[in-house]
Amino acid sequence: MVRLVGRLLAVVLLCLAGAIGWVMVDAHRSIDAQTGATADRVSQHLAALYWQKLVWRNGVSRETLLPMPEWETLATASIVSPGICVMVKPPGVDPRQLCSQIEALGEPAPAWFAATYGFLFGPQVEQKRYLSIRDKDAGYVLSAAQPEAALRLSWHQVSIVVGVAMAMAAAIAVLTTLMIGHALIPARTIIEGLRKLQQGDLAWRLPRFRTAEFNLIARAVNDLSEELERTNSARTALTTRLFQVQEEERRALARDLHDEFGQCLTATAALAASIEAGSPSDRQDLIEDARAITRAQQRMMENLREALVRLRSQNIDEIGLEASLRQLVSDHNTQSASRAVVRLNVIGKMTALPKQVAIDIYRVAQECLTNAMKHGSPTEVRLRVEHVGLARNTISLTVEDDGGGDASNISRGNGHGILGMRERIAALGGSLSIVKAAKGVRVAAIIPVFGAPNGMAFCQATA
Repeated sequence: MVRLVGRLLAVVLLCLAGAIGWVMVDAHRSIDAQTGATADRVSQHLAALYWQKLVWRNGVSRETLLPMPEWETLATASIVSPGICVMVKPPGVDPRQLCSQIEALGEPAPAWFAATYGFLFGPQVEQKRYLSIRDKDAGYVLSAAQPEAALRLSWHQVSIVVGVAMAMAAAIAVLTTLMIGHALIPARTIIEGLRKLQQGDLAWRLPRFRTAEFNLIARAVNDLSEELERTNSARTALTTRLFQVQEEERRALARDLHDEFGQCLTATAALAASIEAGSPSDRQDLIEDARAITRAQQRMMENLREALVRLRSQNIDEIGLEASLRQLVSDHNTQSASRAVVRLNVIGKMTALPKQVAIDIYRVAQECLTNAMKHGSPTEVRLRVEHVGLARNTISLTVEDDGGGDASNISRGNGHGILGMRERIAALGGSLSIVKAAKGVRVAAIIPVFGAPNGMAFCQATA
């Protein structure tokens, strides 16, 4: 708005400068025209006096046949324009000059205006008229503008124009500012709507505007919102289905690993024990090989159990979310490689949560604990799950550690864990943000619960 009004004032000032220049040119031409007109009127007046004297036979010079009347009278002065001087030069007679009053043209012009005017236009042109068209030696009338005449007239007209123009410029600036401000109100509404779209509020629509151009923009934005809403709904449904298929594949893989690979490892351990027990005392090499096989089998069984924990989600549909989270915390605490102690605090009942929401919350908590161990060096991690809200329709999940991780690096990272959490939360119509906590990193997410539009599960995860 400020830039627009500034441009408007610049245009007004440019037009004002052009108007001032035109007024100065017009004043200069007006003085020239008045100078010529005065010369014509005075020469005609003297010719009339000549014929009067010639008819009356009084005061006539027989040598030149020119009148010698008293021409410097009030009648002659009345036909001389203000600011003009007239000089009459008959032959054989000294020239005499008659000037009109210059005060009628206005106040004297300032010195800077006089200098500018003189630089642009220079002196006025004198106008010369002969007393007789038949004999140029009969004398002439010379009409010239006084130096102050053009300056006063130009300054007077410029002052009027500048005063009127300044008043008009002020009025135009105020009225235009109000009109432009009122006309641009829809632009602010459109910007706010685009920001809401950026924040994910795809259900918001722009209203109709009085201006046709803004209506076209609003229609285009609303069409874009509807298309984004349809695309987002389709993407959400597809992502939800993909996560469901992923969970099914994980359970199937976990079942196959437990049934096939687990049984094979168990059989391997039994065979190794049998070899160790049946080897003669003099075959120490067989005994050591059997023990090596047993140790390898134990390591593979530990890795298998960890993989099963990650794959099976602790059978949330069988034991519930709370028991699954307690088992998850217990597994982290029993890991020999983990130096951090994980503490769990569950407030409220978690049994009413839908299966998919419970799985998503479990996966988010699992990924937050993994990130806490991977991106920092915590000594204590606190996991808090609480049912909040007046209708108990939200879940607050907080994972906080003292590992001092960098939130910006984690937020900008393209790792599959963070990306998986974002997609999982977005598939349920929620959002995820990663910020810095007191001593670690906070991952905040919002997840819809029970499919209600206003039912949200609030997840604050500090990793």
